[in-house]
Amino acid sequence: MSKVLVVYWSGTGNTEAMANAVAKGVQDAGAEVIMKSVSDADSSEIKDYDLIALGCPSMGAEVLEEDEMEPFVSEIEGLVSGKKIALFGSYGWGDGEWMRDWEERMKSAGAFLINDAGFICNDAPDESAVAECEDLGTMLAKS
Repeated sequence: MSKVLVVYWSGTGNTEAMANAVAKGVQDAGAEVIMKSVSDADSSEIKDYDLIALGCPSMGAEVLEEDEMEPFVSEIEGLVSGKKIALFGSYGWGDGEWMRDWEERMKSAGAFLINDAGFICNDAPDESAVAECEDLGTMLAKS
C-alpha cells in the first residue's frame, strides 16, 4: 500500500480544510495518509515518502508563509528529486504567482508535480474546491 505524506501550514483554516480534503482523497484511493502541520513535520521525513502533498496559502506579496513553511520547503528542496508531489493552497489576493513560483522550485529540484501544477482556491474552499482537492489526493495516491 502506498503511503502519502501531507504537510501544510494554515493561518485561517482554509488550507487546513484543503489538506483534509486531499487526505480524504488519498484514503478513498486506498492509500495510507500521514497528515502533519508543518510545525510538527521534520524535513528529514521526506526521504521516507515517494508521494507528498504540500499545502500553504499565499502570504504577503504572494510568497509562502515565511516563518515555518518557507524554511521547510528550502530544507526539502535537496530531498524531493524523483518524488511525486501535489501542491495546494488558498489565497485572498493576487493571481497565484506564489504557486507558480513554488511549482518552478519543486520542478527545478527534480520533483514530479501531479497535474504539472498546484491547485489554488480563493479564500475558503467551496464544495467544488473540496472535490478538486479530494481528486488531487486520489491522483497522488494512484500515481
